[in-house]
Amino acid sequence: MVTQHPDERRSPGPTISVVVPAYNEAQNLRELYSELRPVLLTVGMPYEVIFVDDGSSDETWREILRLRETDETVKGLRLSRNFGHQYALFAGFQHASGSAVISMDADLQHPPQVISQLIQEWQRGNKIVNTARVDPKDFPLAKKLLARIFYRTFSWLSGVRLEYGMADFRLLDRKVVDELLKFREEGLFLRGLVQWIGYRSTTVRFSCAERFSGVTKYTFRKMLKFGWHGVSSFSIVPLRIGITIGILTSVASFYFLADALYSKLVAGTAVPGWASTVGVVSLLFGILFIFLGLLAEYLGRVLVQVRARPLFIVAESAGTVEPNVRRHSPSDVPQEH
Repeated sequence: MVTQHPDERRSPGPTISVVVPAYNEAQNLRELYSELRPVLLTVGMPYEVIFVDDGSSDETWREILRLRETDETVKGLRLSRNFGHQYALFAGFQHASGSAVISMDADLQHPPQVISQLIQEWQRGNKIVNTARVDPKDFPLAKKLLARIFYRTFSWLSGVRLEYGMADFRLLDRKVVDELLKFREEGLFLRGLVQWIGYRSTTVRFSCAERFSGVTKYTFRKMLKFGWHGVSSFSIVPLRIGITIGILTSVASFYFLADALYSKLVAGTAVPGWASTVGVVSLLFGILFIFLGLLAEYLGRVLVQVRARPLFIVAESAGTVEPNVRRHSPSDVPQEH
């Protein structure tokens, strides 16, 4: 067993909780731990590291258990299946005991060295310390453009401002975490929820590192799904846009109907117009079915919410306390002098 830091032996519970969701990241966990531990020891506060295995099919859970064998500050949760990144984070938040909770990815693209800066900002009184990625010069232009479009679209539709480059690498004060845990909604989008909650916040910029090993789990399809979940969980503006377009197309269709009746009954100049008729009808039905699909998507999410199924299921745990059982209070936050 690795010798504990002196502060860890004195404290009744951890001040800093680090939550790391992991899906098929067995090759990265030990390297992440080796970089993370010295940073946390340098900070000089009691801590815990909670790895959440999001239904991995590789050796991720066994690697978590091996890390715990050498260091009891390492704790683990294993979900019964792959519930998704946001739910894995939420599971970690439920079991975190710290006065501050830091979330980060397992692939080492979120540099552990930035944690010291996050904690400094927290000690200055910021309840939320976000991070924003600084893109490298060789960052793909298409990916950058799509990301900017998403952040601006989300901010416009939801009324909640997301800065370009924000990710789930952040520090949250215990008070913010407690508020966040009250949310039981389907389609969790934590980036938006954290900003919606409010509280004093700041942003720390960092340079994104290369993935240590393996491949990204966020395919283009998953990114689109994630983006849609973010928009639809926060805003009904798409439905209102549908209503507006529906009104405009209805006005246009009534105009064409009135024009046809006038030509037939008054002017007597009606000419068979099969192509134009089919074109107008096809356009209107196309728009109709698009927005019926949009409405069905929202109704489907209402159905999922009404079922009230658990957001995730923990199959196994190692060293974690029961959800919401904490040994630290927000008043224990060490302040900078």
